[in-house]
Amino acid sequence: MPHLHWLYRMFHERNAGTFMISDDQPFRYEWLLGQIALCDRKLSEAGIKSGTVVAIKGDYTPHVIAALLALVDRGAICVPLSPSVDLQESEFCDIAEVQVSVTPDSTGVGRVERYDRVPCNELTRRLIEQQHPGLVLFTSGSTGKCKAALHDFTKLLKKFETPRRAMVTLAFLMIDHIGGINTLFSVLSSGGTVIASAERDPNFICGLIERHRVELLPTSPTFLNLLLMSESYRQYDLTSLKLMTYGTELMPQSTLERIRSIFPDARLQQTYGLSELGILRSKSESSDSLWVQIGGEGFETKVEDGTLRIRAQSAMLGYLNAASPFGSDGWFDTQDLIQTNGEFVRFLGRRSDIINVGGNKVYPAEVENFLLQMNNVEDATVVGAPNPITGRMVVAQIKLKEPEEPAEFRKRVRDFCQGRLERFKMPAKIEIVDRSQFNSRFKKIRQVAVAGESH
Repeated sequence: MPHLHWLYRMFHERNAGTFMISDDQPFRYEWLLGQIALCDRKLSEAGIKSGTVVAIKGDYTPHVIAALLALVDRGAICVPLSPSVDLQESEFCDIAEVQVSVTPDSTGVGRVERYDRVPCNELTRRLIEQQHPGLVLFTSGSTGKCKAALHDFTKLLKKFETPRRAMVTLAFLMIDHIGGINTLFSVLSSGGTVIASAERDPNFICGLIERHRVELLPTSPTFLNLLLMSESYRQYDLTSLKLMTYGTELMPQSTLERIRSIFPDARLQQTYGLSELGILRSKSESSDSLWVQIGGEGFETKVEDGTLRIRAQSAMLGYLNAASPFGSDGWFDTQDLIQTNGEFVRFLGRRSDIINVGGNKVYPAEVENFLLQMNNVEDATVVGAPNPITGRMVVAQIKLKEPEEPAEFRKRVRDFCQGRLERFKMPAKIEIVDRSQFNSRFKKIRQVAVAGESH
């Protein structure tokens, strides 16, 4: 039973329009329809049918997208795997009970590999019986083991049946990330154009924006901070940008204000979503505000003990490798601590990241935002570490723009914090680090390092 007839109607209407630019080469919706038909024939020849669990390997390319759509339309359970998870590929395939993997190329579905597996997970079996397409996404939290979220793809796609404004959009978030899937179907369902990026370096991204007059850049606060540090925005004409969205982690106020000053004509909008639930509709109070409205059709929200809880029609069926996180009434505890102001909320941080110093709560993002305002600080990550007196202490891991004498820098940090931060929020340990403080998805990594000097 075809599942994407509503989407293919849009493709036919946009027949001569460009659906993607990859390696500076345009691909039309007409080409996409033909490629989907080719992939469909190849999938039939390979014996891939409704309910088959299929890993699809690759990043944003026109051939990967065509193969993905063909798989969804025939009811397969799709497990997208971008190059960023190469080291975990075998583990992920085991967890998802992958039966076939495809590596799309110009011939259609490309290389096909088969595995001796029969799906046994109860959630997968239930989805197969319903003959609905599925989607497996692996969580990319900054701490802890990855969990495999199984979705009924038809529920995730429901919101895209109402088309929105067509825009030229840069595909920054990975295709195996809920934000990447949301970007892809938002663009395709509105008849827009996807700009594929082979790299996610600020200079490369700015070049794409200039060449292809990108209007929408969906990204993360970490990447926007890298953009500021690189100053690549000075070398290119980025005036085509109309909207810049940011999510996946907390945005430092200082970073937001600098981006706002550099791109005064672009609207900045905070987004919010989870691998377990999908992406909610959002509306920022203003381009320089971290207060945001979230929700939209199919989502209910409430606050309990300062923590956001959500009930969603597009919620996953469950984890393939962990217990269900849903309450008996369907509510999901996001573990995100928030403040409320009428219909607006402001995110404070994950409950697991909060540092309890002698009974006082420290929100890492607040201290990080403060440290990022210092001269010569490229990035800052704040974590908690054991302390025999207060229970926990604040540790600041700081990457410098230019080398600086460690003792002098630590004194400068203490002086900068003195009188501006409450004493329990001040870093008790300051570590100067050379490593990047983010993962392949441009999301901040929080891990306690044992090296460093206490103060």
